[in-house]
Amino acid sequence: VQLQASGGGLVQAGGSLRLSCAASGRFGTINKMGWYRQGPGSQRELVASITSGGSADYVDSVKGRFTISSLNAKNPVYLQMSSLQPEDTAVYYCKMTIGGVNYWGKGTQVTVSS
Repeated sequence: VQLQASGGGLVQAGGSLRLSCAASGRFGTINKMGWYRQGPGSQRELVASITSGGSADYVDSVKGRFTISSLNAKNPVYLQMSSLQPEDTAVYYCKMTIGGVNYWGKGTQVTVSS
């Protein structure tokens, strides 16, 4: 299973970006999907997650600004980011839990200028 994330870039504060993550290969049911980020000098943190049942959760700092989604909780998964702020600057990673195994995609850089 390979995950490919895309959609990062440079945006001004207040702008929006949409990240996408698609899994390829042969695999069964996706249990959970999530987006993490790691800013400069920071630990990787969970930004948003969505279960196979469609239940979403967010870190407090992005609530009301970011939306995680997927069609019927299936591949691919998206992260719509709005009202971006400089503190959202980070490398964003997607993760999918499939059959109890965690798979990570390579990160995509999001840079928000003030």
